[in-house]
Amino acid sequence: MSNKHLYLFSGFPRAPLQNGIGRYVPQLKRMTIKFCKSSGDSKGAREFIESMLVDFAKENPGTAVYVKPRRHRSPCVHAEYLNGETHVISLHNMSLEETSKWIHLLPMRSGTATNMRLRKFWHTDSPSIQGVWSPFTNRDPAINLAQFPMEELSKKKNLTKTATEIILERWEEQKQKESTAPTGIQEKTSS
Repeated sequence: MSNKHLYLFSGFPRAPLQNGIGRYVPQLKRMTIKFCKSSGDSKGAREFIESMLVDFAKENPGTAVYVKPRRHRSPCVHAEYLNGETHVISLHNMSLEETSKWIHLLPMRSGTATNMRLRKFWHTDSPSIQGVWSPFTNRDPAINLAQFPMEELSKKKNLTKTATEIILERWEEQKQKESTAPTGIQEKTSS
């Protein structure tokens, strides 16, 4: 097992700028498509620019899209996000479909580092001041000095009677009433 995870940027998962709580703010600020006009490895990028770039710009009005031709250089997409992060994706020898998938992925990302080591799997902006609950949270501190087994702690905590206990008590009361009733009255009713 390697220790390369120790060198990763660490943090908490969170939505940037509390996005989605009020209105949704697209995080992709600027996208630059860099390509060569003549080389074959830029064919997918050129086809995307010719056929799908205008539709992409209409779908994402909050994103500025730039096209930058460069001679004899490998094609790439340079994406800049609102939090200052930048992502560069190489489009070298990609087809139109692959290029389209990578470019349509960029507006869906939040711009946070994908290789971030998570300290916890949850995060809150207003943590509880009460602390973490445990079974000993609301217990009497005298239990710390008690000698176990202790009769007081062995008693049931449920002080209310269950339905079965109530029925058994009423049955016992009814039996006692029948046994204490005068026998003469019972003989008259039986004959």
